[in-house]
Amino acid sequence: MTEYIDSNQVVAALDRATARMLELEDYLNRLDAAMGDGDAGITAAKGANGVREFLAANAPGDDLGKFISNAGIAFNKTAPSTLAALTATACMRAGKEAKGLTQLDAPTLVKMLQAADLGIQERGKTKPGDKTMVDAIHPAVNAFADALAQGKNLSEAGQALLHAARQGRDAAIPLRSKVGRASWVGERTENQPDPGTVLFVQLVEVVLGAEFSEPGSTFK
Repeated sequence: MTEYIDSNQVVAALDRATARMLELEDYLNRLDAAMGDGDAGITAAKGANGVREFLAANAPGDDLGKFISNAGIAFNKTAPSTLAALTATACMRAGKEAKGLTQLDAPTLVKMLQAADLGIQERGKTKPGDKTMVDAIHPAVNAFADALAQGKNLSEAGQALLHAARQGRDAAIPLRSKVGRASWVGERTENQPDPGTVLFVQLVEVVLGAEFSEPGSTFK
């Protein structure tokens, strides 16, 4: 039996993800302050509000690809920043793979996630090991694709994705940031969680309904 993600599930996932971004504002600001500017949470919250306004005014209709792309554009318009540009790029690349679809099957989801991962790397001029959100996203996408290739269902593949994302987040903690403003402060970024990896894991957790797992945090 073929598994699908339908438009209602996509809207619900975006609703949960943006709600979590708003909850994380202060926490992300604290993480970012240890690495650089200290405004990651503000940016995420502004972008989340932009997407929530978009969701309130728009329905997916018969094109989930366009809907997802436009949600990313709404994030960028509301919170112009590096994070917003990367989010918009990821959504637009993913949306292109779902153009004209009303349901997303497993092969489509793999293509969407791979396109988003590549888009972020290209737009951000970054790669795994640079201590950015890519350190959580890239292994997570690979784990998802591998799980499905092994015959696992979407739920099992989602858990594999989450596990790999958490591992990527934790593996990046001792690293030194190599790109963006965080790279300017050098040693100060070592042994600090990267806000982008933390945010990605948080969003995966809330979308999948997984238990909160941020090590050593005061969030919640």
